[in-house]
Amino acid sequence: MTSTRRTGGSGTRARRVVWAAAATAAAIASVSALSGFHVPLREIDPKGAEAASEVVTAELIGIRTFTAPDRITVEADVEYGVREDGTLLTLDVCTPAGAELTAEALPAVVSIHGGSWARGDKANADWRNTCLWLASEGFVAASVNYRLVPDVRFPAAIDDVALAVEWLRDPEQAERFGIDPARIGAFGGSAGGNLAALLGTAGEGPLDTGSRVAAVAELSGPVGLGAAELAADGASDWLRRIVGEYLDCEPGASDEQCPQAADASAASFADPSDPPVFIGHADAEVVPLGQAERFAAALAAAGVPAEVVIVSGAEHSIGILDAEMRARVAAFLHAHLG
Repeated sequence: MTSTRRTGGSGTRARRVVWAAAATAAAIASVSALSGFHVPLREIDPKGAEAASEVVTAELIGIRTFTAPDRITVEADVEYGVREDGTLLTLDVCTPAGAELTAEALPAVVSIHGGSWARGDKANADWRNTCLWLASEGFVAASVNYRLVPDVRFPAAIDDVALAVEWLRDPEQAERFGIDPARIGAFGGSAGGNLAALLGTAGEGPLDTGSRVAAVAELSGPVGLGAAELAADGASDWLRRIVGEYLDCEPGASDEQCPQAADASAASFADPSDPPVFIGHADAEVVPLGQAERFAAALAAAGVPAEVVIVSGAEHSIGILDAEMRARVAAFLHAHLG
């Protein structure tokens, strides 16, 4: 089970609680039991035994708590593809300090911004900071732009990020950026979490080929987009609307009326060939906690290694990527990418 501790003096008010466990069937049941509570949550080990609550007193301002070290290099607006309509696809590459001094190829992480599949940009200050943070951890980070609603609908966005992985894995680009093509992972938040998760589960074949990735870390990703799934999880009208716009379906359309919902749902594809997955979520945020539960349960049923971290509060996506969460995500990525 995960070790726990209380930090801060006795007069410090608890402001953040972290729950973490491996995604076993028993642990998933524990997540469900927690979802109605905020402070204090209790950590449950995979066998169901209770442990002391873990309270962290950091402010919840996510990735904005990160200050990039010197000498990380950023190559912006690198073209990775052109679509049939002439749309130019670009990414930014953040390279660790000192990478040019070593001949050793480094692991890479594709960073995928959020924004309801309809807005957002790799150059957004918080997502640029995310790219810099990943580079500070020793990864070559590629922060990707992809086509957005309403100009396109599903599956354009996932097609774009899959192309970005293939492009980075190409021997010419791998050599250019010093990437080990066998060690490419994906990170995303919100809509980007959906896309990162789908990269992990929708593909087939070895994890070091094509658009497959060797590890996935997703925060606040909606991973079950069917009408029945969203209803069961208590999704808001707002979330149902943006999902409908992304899928080009009426909000609340049945699975028969909107068959693409299953194709856009990472939880639909979980199988034993999938890479390890990190799931981070807040228990009172705009994407229901049931979505994280659903994904973790699907991965557990398929025998896919997964780590689930639930924080208390309403912060969303990289809004929960504070120092504590960054440490957990980085440790996960290092464990599976090197």
